[in-house]
Amino acid sequence: MSAINDRQLVEAALEGSKHAYIPYSNYRVGAALLTASGDVYTGCNVENAGYSPTICAERTALVKAISEGQQHFASIAVVSRGAGSPCGVCRQFMFEFAPDLKVILADLDGQVQLTTTLAELLPHGFGPANLDER
Repeated sequence: MSAINDRQLVEAALEGSKHAYIPYSNYRVGAALLTASGDVYTGCNVENAGYSPTICAERTALVKAISEGQQHFASIAVVSRGAGSPCGVCRQFMFEFAPDLKVILADLDGQVQLTTTLAELLPHGFGPANLDER
């Protein structure tokens, strides 16, 4: 298995974005999640006429990975118009499994606009450790 670099992860996110179902917002998002073991899971946003059932690309990739037995993640690349940042729900969902996750934000041309961490995007996040009864 070869190591996946940031550029390859962004390219995988761009490929994932091609499957976005976006009849309402026309806001295409793709994500590529790198597991600690080197596997990559892609996702896209899937809209719904009821709006609240809509699922973001980041959560799609996470759910795909988790449903395949993965729970340890190294980084995620997210591509969208203007290199938008993950929403609050996605930040919380990612924090559950990877509070130290590397986050790469790129536009739909694949140009990286920001490389950061989930801890910077969600300072003082709430996770499993907060439920300990210590």
